[in-house]
Formats: sequence, structure tokens, C-alpha cells
Amino acid sequence: MYQLFALLNGGVISVMVMLNGQLADFLGAYEAAAVIHAVGVVFAGTLCLLGRKRVWVKAPLWAYAGGAIGVLSTLFNNFAFGHISMTSIVALSLLGQTITSTCLDHFGWLGSVKRPLNASLAVGLACSAAGIAVMLGGSLQGTLPAILFSIGAGVTVVLSRGVNGVLAARTGALAGSFINHLVGLPICLVLAAVLGTGGAGGEIMFWSFCGGMLGVVTVSLFNITVPRLSALQVTLCSFVGQIFTGLLLDLVWGKGLSAASAWGGILVAAGVVYIQVRPARTKEQ
Repeated sequence: MYQLFALLNGGVISVMVMLNGQLADFLGAYEAAAVIHAVGVVFAGTLCLLGRKRVWVKAPLWAYAGGAIGVLSTLFNNFAFGHISMTSIVALSLLGQTITSTCLDHFGWLGSVKRPLNASLAVGLACSAAGIAVMLGGSLQGTLPAILFSIGAGVTVVLSRGVNGVLAARTGALAGSFINHLVGLPICLVLAAVLGTGGAGGEIMFWSFCGGMLGVVTVSLFNITVPRLSALQVTLCSFVGQIFTGLLLDLVWGKGLSAASAWGGILVAAGVVYIQVRPARTKEQ
């Protein structure tokens, strides 16, 4: 059941990344990050008020840092957008997420259940790694900073959701999402005021300003799945949802079907299935 939540979250993320990228082109990376977090604060805060959710609870100070780490994820994606292909951004982000998730599971960091790397898990990881390699193919053309930003986005995504999961275990998924955006908002405002240079301007559709609302949904879904699945399961399941939703969006917008993304997604999905099923088989034997 929670694997389905992670898959659904991947679909939401795919749409969110597209909207946030459009907004960053229009306003600028820092300005867009500020708007995204402001929309998220208003949306999540309204839902918390309507649901009479308790927001502030006693928790370690570092548990409130998820929003600050999440700012880096947003900025890294915005910096990479337009400098390398979307396929490369997604694949490199997955690489960063996979490495970080494996470390969290292996060592039991950020309160996750310790799941040491074993032979079965390594086979699933190898299959998923092959999928990443297929997605990258010869498309990895661009500046080194954009490549590093994409990998960094993946690393910070996992760290942010791990910290958010610790806090959400005490506040609830929605309240945790509200705090995440609230903590990130002043950081984004300062960055926009000091470093903002503006975007290309032009025309933009109103729905491009809805990325912050989808951000609330994704953080909330992560807050539900992170305590119940391994970090690697959350990463790979959400990626499968993200990549196939991205392929669907490309078809809808007339951009065609990327064979590399499709085959890479299938290999990653196969790795996910193997990781899910293999332990059960071993236990039965």
C-alpha cells in the first residue's frame, strides 16, 4: 500500500518539477524558490487551520531543518534546468538519491531502520543502476556545475525527507509539510533579495505558480511513506512514478517518447520489483 503512495508521489513530483522549472525561467531561480515556498506555506497553513491540526511540538532542533535542506533541492533543480536535458537531470538526481538512500539504510541514519546491504539488495541496485546508465546514454552534455547540481538535488531530497519524517512522526504529515515550507520561506526570501537577478519574463500560465501546492502534497506523502518503507524503497518507487508520468507529459505536450527514459524506467522498475519480492522468496525457502 505504501509503495503505491510512493509511486503516486513520483507522479506529483514530475508535474511539480515541470511547473517549478517554468516559474524559474519566468522569475529567476531565487525568486521562484521564494514564490514556491510562499504558496506552500499558505496552502498547507490553510489546510492545517481547517483540519485543526496541531503544528508545533517538542522535537530536536535539527528535526525542523528539513525545510532549509529542501531549499537546496529546489535551487539545485532550478540551476540545472535548461543547462542539461531533463532526462539527465532526472537520472542524475536518482543517482544522488540512490547513493544517499543506500547509506541511510545501511547505517540506520536519521532514525531509519538499519538494513545492511546484502546480495539480494545489490542485485536490485545493479538493475536500477543499469536503468540510470541507459537514461543517461549520450545525453549527458552540459556544464559540470549543472551535472553536480542535479546529483546534489538528489542527495538533499533524501536528507530533507528523512529529517521531515522524524518531525512528521510527532506532528503529522500535513503539519510537517507546513513547517517544512515555513522554515524554507525566509531563507528563500533572503536569497531572492540578495542574489536574485530576475528571469526571462514573457508569458506564463497561472498554473505554473501551483508548484508550491504540489510541494505540500509531495512532502505530506513522503511524511507518510518514509517511516514505513526503507529509504531506498521510497527513492526507487517514487522515481518509477516520476519517470513514467514524465513520459506521459511529454506525449501530451507533443514532445515525443524518449526511448532512453522508457527503457531506463523499465530497468529501474525491475530493480524495485526484485528488491520487493526477493526477500519474501528467500524467507519462504
